[in-house]
Amino acid sequence: MARSPDSPSPQVPNSSIFKKVLIANRGEIAVRVVRACRELGISTVAVYSDVDRAALHVMKADEAYHIGPAAARESYLNISRILEVAKRCGADAIHPGYGFLSENAEFARACAKAGVKFIGPSAAAMEAMGSKTRARQAADRAGVPRVPGSVSALESPQQAREVAQSVGYPIMIKAAAGGGGKGMRRVDTPDELASAFTAAQSEALRAFGNGDVYIEKLIVNPRHIEVQVFGDEQGNVVYLGERECSIQRRHQKVIEEAPSAIVDAAMRQAMGETAVALARAAGYYNAGTVEFLVDQEKNFYFLEMNTRLQVEHPVTELVTGLDLVHLQLLVAAGAPLPFTQHDLQLRGHAIEVRVYAEDPDNNFFPSPGKITRLLQPSGPGIREDSGIYEGWTVPLDYDPMLSKLIAYAPTREQAIRRMRRALDEYFIGGIASNLGLFREILQDENFIVARMDTGYLDRLLAARQPSAPAAMDGSTEKIAAIAAALLQANRNGKPANGKGKSNSDASPGKWKMAARQEGLAER
Repeated sequence: MARSPDSPSPQVPNSSIFKKVLIANRGEIAVRVVRACRELGISTVAVYSDVDRAALHVMKADEAYHIGPAAARESYLNISRILEVAKRCGADAIHPGYGFLSENAEFARACAKAGVKFIGPSAAAMEAMGSKTRARQAADRAGVPRVPGSVSALESPQQAREVAQSVGYPIMIKAAAGGGGKGMRRVDTPDELASAFTAAQSEALRAFGNGDVYIEKLIVNPRHIEVQVFGDEQGNVVYLGERECSIQRRHQKVIEEAPSAIVDAAMRQAMGETAVALARAAGYYNAGTVEFLVDQEKNFYFLEMNTRLQVEHPVTELVTGLDLVHLQLLVAAGAPLPFTQHDLQLRGHAIEVRVYAEDPDNNFFPSPGKITRLLQPSGPGIREDSGIYEGWTVPLDYDPMLSKLIAYAPTREQAIRRMRRALDEYFIGGIASNLGLFREILQDENFIVARMDTGYLDRLLAARQPSAPAAMDGSTEKIAAIAAALLQANRNGKPANGKGKSNSDASPGKWKMAARQEGLAER
C-alpha cells in the first residue's frame, strides 16, 4: 500500500449513479447512507416501523414509508413489504446497511427479480462467504490458513464430541448463519459440551432462523484483526488496510481502530493479499470484511467473512481518505474501482467507540427511554455518526446502539487524547449509556500501550471496584453541570443559578444536585 506521502488519496467520481435509493435499515447507518446519497445527488427513501415514526433517519430522507409493527420480522425483515415500497416509490436500488437483511441472499435475489439493484455482493457470493461453514470450506480451497475445527454444520452432540476431541479443548461452538456473539458458547471440558451444543443451536435458531452450528479450536488470548476488501463487478479487488477489533464484550466489538498497533507493512501485505485471494475465489464484489484471529506469535488464521459494510467502516475511511458508501454506490452502478492497490495508502490513526443505551454498572442492562438532554462532541479530528436527537425516545425493540464516536489524528497517542477530550464533551441525559466505560478504558495503561486481546475487556470489568450509584467522575460532573445550566437557562431565560450571578459562582455540589433533580446525571 505504498505511495508518496504527498500523493493525494484516490477519489470517487462525484456523479449521480442512481436516481433514487431505498435504505432498508434504521438508526445511524440509515442516516449515514442518506448523507452519502445526498452528496452524490441521489434521492433517498426511508422505511420505518411503528416505533420509528419519529426516528432521525425518517426525518433526514427525502421520502419515508411505514412498513409495519415494531417487531423486526414484521417490518425491517419483511422482504415483500420492503420491495412493495421500492416499487411504489420508484427506487432503482436498495442499500441494506448492516444487520437485518444485509447478508440475506434471499433478499438479494428478490431485489434482482423485482428489477431493483441490491447494493452489496451477489447472492451467490453471499451464500459462499456469509455462511461460516461454507466460508471455511472456501478458505480451504483457496489455501488460506484458518482456525482448526469443523467445516460443516454438526448434526448431533456425538458428532460435536468427536470434532472437539480431534481439535482439543477448549473449543468454541458457533452459529453458522450469523455473528455478534449469538449462538456462541465456549466449552472447556467434555462434560459441558452437550448442554452448550443444545443452547447454541437454540439461540442461533432464534437469532438467525438457522440452528446450524460448528466447532472451532479456541485460540487463547488472540487479537481480532480484520481486513477491509472492496471489489468491482469487473473482477478488480483491493484491500484497504486492517482494523484492530480486540476490545470486545461477549464477542461483540466495542472499540475499533485503524491501523492495528501490531501490524507492520509486511504483515499488512500478507493479510491483505490473503483476504483478496479469498474474495476473488468467491467472485466477491462491493464491500466486505475478512476477519482473522492473530496469536501471540503474530500468526494469523481466517475466522469468517462479513459480506456487507461493517459498523466500524469509519476508521478505514479516515485513514484511507475514501468514502466507502460512495464506493458501494459506484460499484453497484457497474463502474470499476477508480483506483488500484498501488494507489492506496494509510495515513494517521483512527479510533471508534460504539455508544450504546445500556448500563455498564448494571450488567449492561438496556436503557430505553427519552433522551432529555444531548450534548454532542465536535472539534478537530472528531466525527460522530449518530441516529439520535434530543427529545427522541430510544425504543427497546432493536439493538441499543445510539451512535459511533470516532477520533482521528496523525498518531495513535494523539488519537487517544483527542477521543478523551471528545468523551468529556459527550453527554446523554435521561437514559444510561456506556460513555463512562469508554473514559475508563481510554485511561487504562494496557489500552494506552496497545497491550490487548479479545479477553481484555472481561479482565478490566472483573478488576473494577464497585462504585456507589450516585458516584460521578470529574468529567461527568462537569458535563452534568453544563447540561443542567443550559436546561435551566432555556426554561426561564435567566442565569442558571436564578440569582443573576455568573455560573462560576455556583459550587460543583449544587450543579451536581441540579443535574440529578433534572434527571440528567448519568446512571
